[in-house]
Amino acid sequence: MKVRKRDGKLQQFNCEKIYDAICAALNSANVTDKNHIAWEIASDIKQELILNKTKIIEIETLQDLVEAKLMTSGLTDVARRYIRYRYDRERIRHSKSKLMIDISEKLNATNVENQNANLDEKSFSGRMNEANRVVMKDYALYNCMSEMARNNHLNNEIYIHDLDSYAVGMHNCLSIPFDRLLKTGFTTRQCDVRPPKSVNTAMQLVAVIMQLQSLQQFGGVSATHLDWTMVPFVRYSFYKHFVNGLKYIEEGTLDFNKEEARDVSINDERYKKYPKVYRYAYDMTEKETYQAAEGMYHNLNTLQSRSGQQLPFSSINYGTCTLEEGRMVTKALLEVSIEGLGSLRKTPIFPCGIFQCMKGVNRKPDEPNYDLFKLALKSTSLRLYPNYVNVDWSNNAGYDINDPKTYLSTMGCRTSNGFDINGLGQTKDGRGNICPVTIIMPTLAMQAKKDVEKFMELLDKKIHEAKDMLLERFEWIASQPASSANFMYQNNTMEGYIPEEGIRSALKHGTIVIGQLGLAETLQLLIGKDHTEPEGMELAKRIEQLFKDRCDQFKQQYKLNFGVYYTPAENLCYTARNKFVEKYGVIKNVSDKEFFTNSMHVPVYKEMTPFEKIDIESQLTGYSNAGCITYVELESTSKHNIEALEALVNYAMDKDIPYFAINIPNDTCLECGFTDEFNDNCPMCGSQEIQQLRRVTGYLTGNYKTAFNKGKIEETDMRVKHNKIY
Repeated sequence: MKVRKRDGKLQQFNCEKIYDAICAALNSANVTDKNHIAWEIASDIKQELILNKTKIIEIETLQDLVEAKLMTSGLTDVARRYIRYRYDRERIRHSKSKLMIDISEKLNATNVENQNANLDEKSFSGRMNEANRVVMKDYALYNCMSEMARNNHLNNEIYIHDLDSYAVGMHNCLSIPFDRLLKTGFTTRQCDVRPPKSVNTAMQLVAVIMQLQSLQQFGGVSATHLDWTMVPFVRYSFYKHFVNGLKYIEEGTLDFNKEEARDVSINDERYKKYPKVYRYAYDMTEKETYQAAEGMYHNLNTLQSRSGQQLPFSSINYGTCTLEEGRMVTKALLEVSIEGLGSLRKTPIFPCGIFQCMKGVNRKPDEPNYDLFKLALKSTSLRLYPNYVNVDWSNNAGYDINDPKTYLSTMGCRTSNGFDINGLGQTKDGRGNICPVTIIMPTLAMQAKKDVEKFMELLDKKIHEAKDMLLERFEWIASQPASSANFMYQNNTMEGYIPEEGIRSALKHGTIVIGQLGLAETLQLLIGKDHTEPEGMELAKRIEQLFKDRCDQFKQQYKLNFGVYYTPAENLCYTARNKFVEKYGVIKNVSDKEFFTNSMHVPVYKEMTPFEKIDIESQLTGYSNAGCITYVELESTSKHNIEALEALVNYAMDKDIPYFAINIPNDTCLECGFTDEFNDNCPMCGSQEIQQLRRVTGYLTGNYKTAFNKGKIEETDMRVKHNKIY
């Protein structure tokens, strides 16, 4: 007699295998005399098959017989456990089978999903990376987390971000303490790096440090106040050029040396005693600063330091330094952005430029950096960058006006550091997000059968479960040895590390955040309106208040920086919607598109003025303390109306928007370099080789038609221009 296995192969019938399986179930139910019972049932099954002259029996049929015998023997509890045993074995088999299929698809690039617009899934390293991600995700789900966490993720209720990085214990992102690293130097695995003595070297080391740090984590890296950071290095360069000028232009001496020059302003009267040398040194320093910024931009757009030809997700914040040296740096960064990269002057993808708007510094014509604000607006009109962060945002109250490390800054995607409950206060440097999760609210609305009160109860339950999931992952990350990220912990790029206390001493200063997806769709399910209408906004505020109240409560209870995060759901907007449709089908105004709306954003297809969009979203941004963004869509002709862009940015800042971006179409012909908004053909040369640059999350990406997933492509195509009035 033979048994046909699930793969179609035949095996000799073996009564002992039935005996072993029944014994396992009996043992888990604490049944006495289990050996006798198991053997009796196994023998009965064998005799029944012999009497029926069975030659081949399917494995599923055989297991059905075992279940039936257990039930008829009065062993219902044992039968349940045997059924559970069958289910677990089936799940494992299915998992292994699906795992192999998924790995094969990734290795052969037959299922390119574009989960990350910065990653080339078809490249050698991209295929390796994607196959590895499949294995690491599966391992994390079944070996590194609780059943509660796993079920929430698999059931499309609470999404665990960057699941492939879970098992190794990586954290998300970091604002790098460049002031200290460039002042003292740093150590890598292979060598030590001395402190730079010029702005050119300092800028290149910024790119190097960003590359090194990005390999210690799975998310982005940022400089929180690059203009202030570069001041001493501009001074070093000025001193160098001034001393050279004294050799050839005017004779004279200085009463301080190069080391002391770090603390001497380039406007110092001791320099100005030699006007010709001063002019020469100033011009040469300005030129060097521009070349330094240009070199940094090129490095950050060519250092493909992650698999899949990925660049570090880099961001630079600047714009508030009113010192001559800092202004020179900001001017150079903006001019390089405007000029573009390469022979075609293409828009740089990285770093994400972020201009820090600050009252009394750069927002009005009589303020010292207003000219740089205007230059920033010109760059935005042509290159989409910089975005704009609001240093005076109400949630960043208490920052130190004399300490740029406390000014509001952000990652390009929108992640930001709020007040640290563990001692660093509003300091941003050396802190970042440790890990995020996202609650998929449309799923909860369906589970609540569209009942608002039931939804609020369920949401509260899921926020608590999200908290538990974050604590699980935080503990997992904190259990890793410092040697897992030598560069980070040897150089204290994450502030607060005390070797005797382990890496938890540094991690506790970061944020652990609860995100959300699909507020607009959730409101449609619950009340048939979204938050562009008063009734929808009323419920939206109630939902966001619950998120905020719970995260504030958790922050005090656990002494960890819980925060509300308006998720940049680059891939999740598509995959979560697809899972929703699999279970609930296509529902008008909810799942009838290829995507869910990101976090609390106004749906991209809603027509309104840019000011109306700001008005709506500004009512909700204050509930988030861990990152959000508001952006508006304008016509390409907006690049010729800098005054209109200025009015929009100032309006957003005055409405207490923390992070603001303007999307202006940016299509570039790859033959002649012409840039504007056009479709498939360049209007100048007729070429069809077109790069259509668009924003995803807060970053830019290359050609969105090839780099985005299907859901994000449709979302981009459906974006209406907010051009009724401005």
